[in-house]
Amino acid sequence: MKEQKTSKKPILFYCIIATIILLLLNALVFPKVLQPRITEVDYGTFLRFIDEGKIKTVEIQDEEQRIAFLAVDESGEETVYITTAMNDPNLVDRLYQPDSNITFSRVLPRENSPLLNFLYTWILPSVAFYLLGVWLMRSMQKRVPGGSNAMTFGKSNAKVYVEAQTGKSFSDVAGQDEAKEALSEIVDFLHHPDRYTQIGASLPKGALLVGPPGTGKTLLAQAVAGEAKVPFFSISGSEFVEMFVGMGAAKVRDLFQQANEKAPCIVFIDELDTIGKKRDSGGIGGNDEREQTLNQLLTEMDGFDGKRGVVILAATNRPDSLDPALLRPGRFDRRIPVELPDLAGREAILKVHANKVQLEPNVDFNAIARATSGASGAELANMINEAALRAVRNGRRAVSQEDLEESVEVVLAGYQRKNAVVSEKEKKIVSYHEIGHALVAAMQEGTAPV
Repeated sequence: MKEQKTSKKPILFYCIIATIILLLLNALVFPKVLQPRITEVDYGTFLRFIDEGKIKTVEIQDEEQRIAFLAVDESGEETVYITTAMNDPNLVDRLYQPDSNITFSRVLPRENSPLLNFLYTWILPSVAFYLLGVWLMRSMQKRVPGGSNAMTFGKSNAKVYVEAQTGKSFSDVAGQDEAKEALSEIVDFLHHPDRYTQIGASLPKGALLVGPPGTGKTLLAQAVAGEAKVPFFSISGSEFVEMFVGMGAAKVRDLFQQANEKAPCIVFIDELDTIGKKRDSGGIGGNDEREQTLNQLLTEMDGFDGKRGVVILAATNRPDSLDPALLRPGRFDRRIPVELPDLAGREAILKVHANKVQLEPNVDFNAIARATSGASGAELANMINEAALRAVRNGRRAVSQEDLEESVEVVLAGYQRKNAVVSEKEKKIVSYHEIGHALVAAMQEGTAPV
């Protein structure tokens, strides 16, 4: 998977803002916080405080020719004062009066070393801003839809698999022979483009996989990339939708830019109907962002050269809701149906997924396939997994026919309600209903088995 590159402009902007805040803090806030509040008064006020008994501590600084003292101000709070020292022969007598409680000790705190000041004013705030920035990026990544964050707006979230790393091939796809045959031409073009360019033919720019959920549309797209051994871009249509207008269109541009750089490649857009719905005639309301994204997708599909080998595959289970502009020739030229598997397809799908589990030798996949009419490939895969889980719960090391039959009931109808009470009337109604299914199937002699 390709690692997305982060834009450096927002990070640079954040660093500039943090630096400005640090400068303001050092100029306005830190001097007041790190240094005590000192009030300068005249010598007469100092003598008056002595006479009024408000002074608690005195520090005489001969070198600086000043006196620092701690006294109680008018509001009753202790405040540090400084005054200029005078040649007063009576000062000692005033300070050493019998009823005086004045003590002599340091009033002004020692100044910190330059290294400590640098640590307090620059290093610690910088670390705090760095941690704040990391927290903001992670919180934005969780809150913004599509998994994007404040530092990667406009960048595509497509998962990029390099050559042969999808791990899938046509042998992993069962029950969709018609779809594989239609897609094999794309694989042949990516392997041998000269055959087509020499005669003047160009590969269809896009193929639309249409079918119910769980029929293997995504698996088919991965198998095409695995067979062609080209880079595979996979993204869901919902990942283009953003809370900010214009971001979806920017992601489309970035996706196709990456695809052109890695051509030949395959771009797969799952759930195309999320961004490809029919546009409103008025163009108002909350659909502006989605319609801008769709317009950008149409523009990009018209703009790139199909001969370079960039193939767009898309999947949807709601083709009727797609905008007609997407389906015209030159965009999604081919519409490949991926329907629910028939009897032979279901049996083949069961065998493919059963290769991963231990089976008893008497397992009959044909019987299971006949009992799962209308099941999708995803449901059949889930049946195999449920059967394996049931075998483990019962302490067996291999899946039996009974496990598979029970898993069919679990997947199609849910777990059995062992405490449910069913009346005789309800049993009779259900029996008539199931007999009707059996009779209809028995009377349809000329139809293909389902």
